[in-house]
Parts: sequence; structure tokens; C-alpha cells
Amino acid sequence: MNTIQLGHSDVRVTPICLGTMTFGEQVDEPTSHAILSRAVERGVNFIDTAEMYAVPPRAETFNLTEKIIGNWLQAHPGVRDTLVIATKVAGPARGMPWIRNGSSNLSAADIIAACEGSLRRMHIDVIDLYQIHWPVRHVPMFGGMYYQPAHDNTGDSAIEEQLRALDTLVKAGKVRAIGLSNETAYGVHEFVRLAEQHGLPRIATVQNNYSLLARTVENGLDETMHRLGVSLLPYSPLAFGLLTGKYDDEGLLGEHVSPDVRLRKYESTRKQRWGRPDALTAARKYNALAREYGFTPSQMALAFCYTKWQVASTIIGVRTLEQLDENIDAWGTVLPQDLLQKIDEIRWEIRDPAL
Repeated sequence: MNTIQLGHSDVRVTPICLGTMTFGEQVDEPTSHAILSRAVERGVNFIDTAEMYAVPPRAETFNLTEKIIGNWLQAHPGVRDTLVIATKVAGPARGMPWIRNGSSNLSAADIIAACEGSLRRMHIDVIDLYQIHWPVRHVPMFGGMYYQPAHDNTGDSAIEEQLRALDTLVKAGKVRAIGLSNETAYGVHEFVRLAEQHGLPRIATVQNNYSLLARTVENGLDETMHRLGVSLLPYSPLAFGLLTGKYDDEGLLGEHVSPDVRLRKYESTRKQRWGRPDALTAARKYNALAREYGFTPSQMALAFCYTKWQVASTIIGVRTLEQLDENIDAWGTVLPQDLLQKIDEIRWEIRDPAL
């Protein structure tokens, strides 16, 4: 795998990124360490985490994933110098009182304090890519369909304030590049506009939900990112397992579905976008199409992301070494043009049920 430059930054990453939100909840620490080591052995240099992780978020596991990564880094001297490490400051913490007492804001002081905490937990001196996990202002995210002006809150922690906090961290040598997550085309444009206007750091990346079941990035955000030189980091390319085929026969709660998989184990996750009946219906269509062409469902879904012009580095999340190897082995898979056309036909019929 060649490396890719993230946005206009000097950060270069492999086109596969190891996501870690399962570490500390579904994956214990020894297995997490084994997955990290195997990913490095397989050539992956990019690791993504967040102060909020593990997922689903709970007070008991808040910050735990970063601590697990920090312990692994301490146990493997020298490996830090070969890696690009990304993490995120949580957005407004409504309903999560263990994060900034459930604040609906994200001030400059919050961003700086969160960064300091991530550095301590991971035992590192600098974060290569520091991201805002979700916007302060009201946007349609995490399965939301519409922007509603009546719910607007743009006065809270304005974008310029957030950029100035990130500028402080960059100038202090604690952050190399900055990024966003769960953002809209407007948000990307405004962050870039204000950065250029005030001489502040320019965002390098946006990390958004993107898969066969959620292609809304292609509805205009991709043009914004292309023209502004911002890189896409898609998460959930397998749609929380829907695009692996594991739920095809029995649905999410079938008796032969492992009780350890996310959509079976966590009711809160099942109620989100991936648990929608139409998401499973669409996944079954895509998975059947993959088998028709001689691919596994996972192979086709990952190859779709790996080969899209919009994508810089795809974030994969796994529970086992076998899953990790399968996901990395899908790199280099080429989908024939007629298959891509049939993928588009299914999207035309069902659209984006896990947006």
C-alpha cells in the first residue's frame, strides 16, 4: 500500500486505517494489543481513536480505548515513530454526563483540556491528526435526516473559537494536523473559509459515515472536499456488520447470530441507522449481488470504499485477528464495471437507508 497525503497537511497515511472503538468494550486489552500489532505487521500505519471510546459510550469505558493504545505503545518502544495516530475531542455531550458534565458546548478550553488528556492517556507527545468528533451546531447526523433552522445553535462555541483552540495546540507542537467528523458541506466550507481568513490551521480531513448503505457523501460533500483539498476518511464501511452477510438469513436477532456482534449485543446501537429494517433489506440485496459475482459481501463492500475517488483512507473496525486479515486482504480487489452499475441501480431503488 502506498501512502496518501491528508489534505494540504504533511501527514501521509496508508489507505487503510485501523479504527479502535471496539477496544475496551467488545475487545479486551490483550486482543486489542494483538490486533494493533498485526495491523502494523500488515503494513497499516494509521490508527484512529477518540476520547469518547469505547462504543457504545458508557461512563465506565470513557477514555478506555486511548488507555489501551497507550499501554500498547509503551510495551512496543519505537513503534510510535512509524505510526500516524488520530484521535478526537467529543462534541456536545448532551445525555452523556460523564463527558464535561453533559455540556452542550465545546469551548476552546474544553478542546485544549481534552487534547492534553488524550496525550497523557496514550503516552505520546504529539497527536498527528486531532479531530472534532461531531459539530456543536445542529446538523443532521447519526441517522438524522434533516437540517432544522428552528434548532440552530450557531452561537455556541463558534467555529472560529474552535479553530483558535486548535491553532494553540498546533503552535505548541501538540497537534500536527486537524480534522472534523460527522460534518456537512457547509461546515467543511466554513472551517476552511475562516482558517484562510484569519491565518488559522486548515482542516485536512473529514471522517464521515460512508458505505454501500450510506452514500450521502456523494450528494455534494464530495465536491466541496475535492475543490477545497480536504480528504475523506470513511467510517463503518461494513455498516456495523450488515454488509458482511452475517444477518442475511435470520435478521439482527436470529438465534444463530453470535451474541457478541454489536447489533445483537447492544440495543442502543440496534435502534440507530444500522438497525433500520430497510437497512437490512438493502444489505441483503448488496450481499446477494456480491455472491453472484464471486465475491464475499465484505470483500465487495470494502473494495467499493477502497477504490472510490472520494476516499483517502478507509477506517476498518474489527473484533478479531481473522476479521482484520480479511479486511486487509480485500485491498487490491477490483470490481468490474457492470457490477458497479448494478450497485448504483440498487442505490437508485433504496437510496441511503443507513445515512
